[in-house]
Amino acid sequence: MEITPFRIEVPQAEVDDLRSRLARTRWPEEDLPDVGWSYGIPLTYLRPLAEYWADGFDWRAQEARINSYPQFTTEIGGQRIHFLHVRSKNPDALPLLLIHGWPGSFVEFLNVIEPLSEDFHLVIPSIPGFGFSGPVRRTGWNVLRVAWAFAKLMEGLGYDRYGAQGGDWGSGIAQEIGRVFPEHVVGVHVNMLLTFRPHGVNDLTADELKALETLDHYQKELSGYMHVQRTRPRTVAYGLTDSPVGQLAWIVEKFHDWTDCADVPEDAVDRDQMLTNVSVYWFTGTAGSSAQLYKEQSASWGQQQPTTVPTGVAVFPHDVGTPVRSLADKMIPTIVHWSEFDRGGHFAAMEEPDLLVQDIRKFFGSL
Repeated sequence: MEITPFRIEVPQAEVDDLRSRLARTRWPEEDLPDVGWSYGIPLTYLRPLAEYWADGFDWRAQEARINSYPQFTTEIGGQRIHFLHVRSKNPDALPLLLIHGWPGSFVEFLNVIEPLSEDFHLVIPSIPGFGFSGPVRRTGWNVLRVAWAFAKLMEGLGYDRYGAQGGDWGSGIAQEIGRVFPEHVVGVHVNMLLTFRPHGVNDLTADELKALETLDHYQKELSGYMHVQRTRPRTVAYGLTDSPVGQLAWIVEKFHDWTDCADVPEDAVDRDQMLTNVSVYWFTGTAGSSAQLYKEQSASWGQQQPTTVPTGVAVFPHDVGTPVRSLADKMIPTIVHWSEFDRGGHFAAMEEPDLLVQDIRKFFGSL
């Protein structure tokens, strides 16, 4: 496997084009009165954020921060894979895959690299179709294929035994790596696990029923993006690839709905880190190819088999759904670690990096 050093160097012309497009945005009508975020992202929030993205946000500073970490690209299965590879000063440290989801990216993990690299050799890839892994050029890149590619990546780096961690799509991919390659995976740690309301089960407690209501709310009110992306990812790509404000709204809404924020996303995550994540989607033009993962996975939705390696689960209360332990144990009999926190949401590495780092250390330290 040939590995090539990589640096992010977005041409100035593309930065200038972004600012020009933002300045020429054609805005919709004013917000409806007294609806808040219930009809979607409010104009009174999005317009000032777009103005900051154009005139206050320093992409070059964020680019330099990312480039301070070793980055590489390789090709696996005909697909370019971009990844960070941060080796621990401890030569005997456990290798650890950190896997992002949608609408995240490797940028999610920037705040946990320093503390985790004290104990782990970190490999942080961009999912094929996302960010600097570039658009996918063919169909078939579902969760299983991504898991295979990341296992091949670890093999190519010389890591025979390693851990895997992730949230959102990263949770499913990490579990699949553990299922398909158990001889290489020490354990799997996830910070998102969905447990669904079972048919014909009537012995759940009041607290368990309340937890399931969070997922019911997500499915009824917050999952419209998912149905679009798993049915017509190419169609939605045109607007998001042409309009930076469209891309901004499509992503930032999730940082409001899925985080532990009181009012605006910046209550939960750093504004510049959030905009860095959006900028990666914009500069790489991967709105459509990242959405394509939903289409590829739709044929096997809900059919993934459980991982067979030791599994740890970190539950953050403002995620898209609160898992029920009794149901989770039936789904994944190898759960050996379960933590429930009183704050944080879907983007745990950005919202509560200290809690996530602590839980990852605790889980893998117990194995």
